[in-house]
Amino acid sequence: MKHKIVVGIDEVGRGCLVGAVVAAAVILNPEKPIDGLADSKKLSEKRRQQLATEIREKSFAWAIGRAEASEIDEINILHASMLAMQRAYSGLGIGADWAMVDGNRYPELPIAGETVIKGDQKIPEISAASILAKVARDDEMKILDAMLPGYGIAGHKGYPTRSHIEQLDIQGIPDYYRHSFSPVRLRTGK
Repeated sequence: MKHKIVVGIDEVGRGCLVGAVVAAAVILNPEKPIDGLADSKKLSEKRRQQLATEIREKSFAWAIGRAEASEIDEINILHASMLAMQRAYSGLGIGADWAMVDGNRYPELPIAGETVIKGDQKIPEISAASILAKVARDDEMKILDAMLPGYGIAGHKGYPTRSHIEQLDIQGIPDYYRHSFSPVRLRTGK
């Protein structure tokens, strides 16, 4: 069965120690194809930025959804990821006939759909969502880096690198961190 309007949904930032988990939902326009869609992690930052601009210009609809660090701490990262995806879909402003979601968990959405493991490598709509979510979160990490100098957030994007963990030990745990994640929890004693 061929679906008329397909929305691709993906999220980024699940393994990070700081900031929101960010999701995107994208409905591509088949009349305006976009060359080079791929898993956002396999593209250079420059290429992701170029494709993100093209996706925003050519798609029927796109939206970003997020769940903040405090929500992640309250409901856990899996549920927060689902919430971010729901928010992204809700932000589209138009409905779809079918959703294709990266991974193996389907969020509560008002439409039917399917999950696709490694969908960001196989399904153009999911690839586009992956790119928009990654660009949005990376941009947020650059802003957070300016607000929290010395942590190197613009470089590691919030992931638990050795240098990031060292800075937590030296400078402490500021706001915006996920206190339920063990590298942070172990340093706050909570």
